[in-house]
Parts: sequence; structure tokens; C-alpha cells
Amino acid sequence: MIANRTQSLNYGCIVENHETNEVLHFVEKPSTFVSDIINCGIYLFTPDIFGQPHWVFQKNQQIQEELTNGKQMPEVIRLEQDIFTTLAGQKKLVVYKTQHFWSQIKSAGSAIYASRLYLKQYHQSHPERLATNQDGTPKIIGDVYIHPTANIDPSAVLGPNVSIGKGVIIGGGVRVRESIILHGAVLQDHCCVLNSIVGWDSTVGKWARVEGTPSDPNPNDPYAKIDSETLFRDGGLTPSITILGCNVSIPSEVIIRNSIVLPHKDLNRSFQNQIIL
Repeated sequence: MIANRTQSLNYGCIVENHETNEVLHFVEKPSTFVSDIINCGIYLFTPDIFGQPHWVFQKNQQIQEELTNGKQMPEVIRLEQDIFTTLAGQKKLVVYKTQHFWSQIKSAGSAIYASRLYLKQYHQSHPERLATNQDGTPKIIGDVYIHPTANIDPSAVLGPNVSIGKGVIIGGGVRVRESIILHGAVLQDHCCVLNSIVGWDSTVGKWARVEGTPSDPNPNDPYAKIDSETLFRDGGLTPSITILGCNVSIPSEVIIRNSIVLPHKDLNRSFQNQIIL
């Protein structure tokens, strides 16, 4: 991916041979500017990659033994810092560059932000994919995608930044904002879903509220990136979007806020700032 000088300091940076696209040098999160080509996207390896960690492990253990007078320390192999830096310059690592827009996804909360970018892209390049306000259809605010097989009551209000999957059923008076509703989910009458991901075949009961806390980058900083905060902070779950795993059932008139619900759970009360196993 291509980034600017300020953005590049937050990512792995690549120096390439412009004729062969070979990676000549790789630095993870450099302290000074190295390159505007950043490591971001999908890795494609041959089976030979599986021999590389063993070689790196042996080398690191030898170095540690020399530094610790023969005492072996626990070893961690890091793909970017250990493997890529070793392969760079050996004609074994090449880069494919793209000029398309990109977004960092290191946390569940970043999925909502990435969805917003995709919907914005649709608005510019494929507006026919987005829902519009028409007679007999739900009220649409901003960019909203609705799969053709979804069944949505005309009194529902959707948007901005909402994606509705295949076979989703949304009842009367439902409000959905800044959320992803995956296929087969059911949102019953008058429920409210904000800053959340509702998993496959999950159900949100009548008058229930499923709400999360957005984790968007600083809008006042053009080079900001999404903070990859730890899952827990100060003894509690870090506030983020709410995620319902597949086949989760939320009863009527309860509130689920800033929580992660694992698949196949039938809840019977409200939860806040919790991981529900």
C-alpha cells in the first residue's frame, strides 16, 4: 500500500527494487522515514516459508545463549520483525503495490470504520448499490447497503453507515446506525442497534437496545490511525463496539452495551462492559 511520510511511521515500511518489485529492505514501525510503501494487506507464501521460523529460532537461541551465559530464554517468532527482515534482500520476497484506499483492521471496532469507508466508496463509484428513500421503503440516512433478500419494515430507520446482509428481517420502528447486520439476523419491533455487529442468525428482541462505543481515528488528525487498544483496561473491558456472535438471542427490553457475546448464547438480562462466554 502507498502511504504518506507521516502515516508510514506507524507501519512496516518496504524498500523495493522498482524493476523487479523485490523487497530489498524491511523495517517494522521505523523511528524515521524509510519508505512510503507500507506492509498492509494479504500475504501469499510458498511452502518454503515453514522452514524459515526454525532457522530464525535457532539463530535467536544462539544469540540469547551468548548474552545470558548459556541460559535459554522463552522464544517468540514475529513474522514481520524476524521473518520479513531476514527474507528482504534475498530475492525471496516481492511486493505487490496498490493505489486503492485502505484501512487498518486490528480490532473489532475498526470493522465498523472500514465498512463506512466501503460504503463511501460505493457512494462514489457504485451508487446503485446503496439504498435510497422511496415510498414504501424504510427511511435511509446517509450510506446504507441492503441485500435484495432482506425484509425490512417501512417504518424502520437505517443509517448512516449500515450494512444489511442476506435474509435479514427487520421489524417495525427499528433503528439501526453505524452497524453491520450479518445474514439471517432478526431485529424485532422497536429495537435499537448502534455501533454494533450483529452476527449470523442472531435475534434482537422487541424494545431491546444493543449499543457500542465507536473507536474511530481522530477526525482532526489527517494522519491518525485507529488505536489498537488492549482488550482490558483498568481491570475492565475496554469500551468498544458491541459484537453478537452467531445465533445469539437477546430478549426483549434488555440493554447490551460495550460487550462481546460469544456464539450460541441465550441471554436473560442486561449486560454492560462484559465478555459473555
